[in-house]
Amino acid sequence: MKLFVLALGFLVSSTALAQQWPNRPIKLIAPYPPGGQTDVVSRWLGDRLTPVLGQPVIIENRAGAQGAVGLQAAKNSAPDGYTFVYTNVSNLTIAPNLGVPLPYDSLKDFAPVTQLGLTVLAMVVPATLGPKTLKEFVAWARANPAGVNFASFGNGSTSHVYGEMLNGAAGLKMVHVPYSGAGPSIQAILGGQVQMTIQDLAAVGPHLASGRLIALAVTGPRRWPALPELQTFVEQGYPLGIAGWNGIHAPAGTPRPILERMNAEINKVIQTPEGREQMLKFGLLATGTTPEELTEAIRRDMPIWGEVIRKANIKAQ
Repeated sequence: MKLFVLALGFLVSSTALAQQWPNRPIKLIAPYPPGGQTDVVSRWLGDRLTPVLGQPVIIENRAGAQGAVGLQAAKNSAPDGYTFVYTNVSNLTIAPNLGVPLPYDSLKDFAPVTQLGLTVLAMVVPATLGPKTLKEFVAWARANPAGVNFASFGNGSTSHVYGEMLNGAAGLKMVHVPYSGAGPSIQAILGGQVQMTIQDLAAVGPHLASGRLIALAVTGPRRWPALPELQTFVEQGYPLGIAGWNGIHAPAGTPRPILERMNAEINKVIQTPEGREQMLKFGLLATGTTPEELTEAIRRDMPIWGEVIRKANIKAQ
């Protein structure tokens, strides 16, 4: 009876908290530096959630260790509905497969809110490099085995894994050069420090439009709707067909009514025609899921990426 009373009291207090929520600003942690997809989408989403929630949604960039710094900060935050974190397939399903201790558990330390969308990356090279197709790039890289570096937005990121997958599939010896986010890695390729990178469309889009970079292929199982003329790696004979995803989580223990409210508001934003169109420009095919479906995506994808990492012999650097 005592346990029942305690449980009932907790339920009542959680419901009351959710009814009062939010009554102060909400923090959304973007665990990467400014300039990349995570930062851009977080700010766009925050701007649209602010009027419907009635409180400012403040974006806090907490970069470091391929998202681990930001996720640890979220894990250690009070589970009161005032801290959320932008998550992705890299930090929740790839990182646990790299054999390096993490300061968080992907399933135990976070409460899922929603999957924002499926994401793909584009392989880009400087327009001045020479190769204009993936076939030409592979031939060029084979002819220059000691002089090809590729940038990623972090050790253990999808950008890193896809590059190593291409190394193995095409028989290349490209050297991986990790950076602390999409922004710095884009600056590296624009500055000539590296010859190739596989990046979020949100990060490379302006440079494709300006003509400074050209795209040779896109990851994922099918062509990207916003770039229908760009062939996939799969179409060109390379098995980089696994799509990634991005999501929103809260610290474990956040009251369910708050999670449900945030889930509903985010899904409304991303599933409008304007939201879907803008998400495509960011490199995301808007989905919007239940919290349970996001958890299932983590459980499903963790062994898939684990097998890819083992086959490609990818090690944390």
